[in-house]
Amino acid sequence: MLAAQMTGVRSIRLRDIPVPEIQEDEILVKVKSVGICGTDMRIIGNGFPGIDEARPRVLGHEISGVVAAVGRNVASYKEGMRVAIAPNIGCGLCRECMRGDQHLCAKYYALGVQIDGGFAEYVKIPAAAVRSGNVFALPDHVGFDAAAVNEPLSCVYNGIRLCPIALGDDVLIIGAGPIGIMYAMMAKLAGAARVIVANRGAARLELARSVDPSFVTVQADKLKETIHELTEGRGVDVAVTANPSPEAQQVAVELTAMNGKINFFGGLPKDKQMVSINTNTVHYKQILLTGSTKANNEHFGSTLKFISSGILDVGKLVTARYPLDRFEEALEHASNGSGMKTVIAFDD
Repeated sequence: MLAAQMTGVRSIRLRDIPVPEIQEDEILVKVKSVGICGTDMRIIGNGFPGIDEARPRVLGHEISGVVAAVGRNVASYKEGMRVAIAPNIGCGLCRECMRGDQHLCAKYYALGVQIDGGFAEYVKIPAAAVRSGNVFALPDHVGFDAAAVNEPLSCVYNGIRLCPIALGDDVLIIGAGPIGIMYAMMAKLAGAARVIVANRGAARLELARSVDPSFVTVQADKLKETIHELTEGRGVDVAVTANPSPEAQQVAVELTAMNGKINFFGGLPKDKQMVSINTNTVHYKQILLTGSTKANNEHFGSTLKFISSGILDVGKLVTARYPLDRFEEALEHASNGSGMKTVIAFDD
């Protein structure tokens, strides 16, 4: 099968490798669509422990496809089933796993990160993922691209669960990439009165307006004055940093209203992790400051229902589709901020 293997920092090789062999408790999925995520680009750009020329890795954790083979001990899945894959796997025994938060497990690992993922014609789903319910049956009317996009959508849902949005809230999303736009869409669904999307680049803001013309879009350099004007100096009820920016975290604290809430969604680079924040502002405004990371299987299943029911149309966020043999071109497209979501699609 054809696979895109990472062999080191900024090194991807398209290779013909054997189709994975499955054991009696595993399943094999023929990949139909897999999204390119910011995590993929960071891993490729910065390297990752255990990945080198001698130990190549197939990345790609936003996966949908069709079950191609089933181990003899697997009863819940059949060949030909259309499926979406939640990538995060835990030990199953720790406190976090017992609570259903396998994505917070100290021994957590994920398809397309610590083990081979979806940038290949086939992906093996290990027994632990099969047992934990990481493989979700996909209704016939849900496209494979939308199913792949469900993985980042589930991460957004985790953020909203931890930092709830109430009816009538003014919500500020800093960062207009795919995550920021998904967050804006879900904030609207949660009942936000106004969803304000801020970004440095004007092209992204134009894309945000094309997704939903009701979004209030703001250039980052005019954010403070715009929020002050829109809210008559009160600030926003909920602020979300959907980008890897220390400055965004600082300004979120400044622009949040009394009894407001903040979610630090975007992680920061290792050399920028220490951020100076006026904690007295948090104190005197009674701000609830939260962070969120990844998603568990319950989040994944919930957002898949949002998609299948039609209340969220994430398919329109997919603005570029590439075959696997044009992987480097697809990666370049995703890296330069063109469009919204880029997927590797297997149309056969």
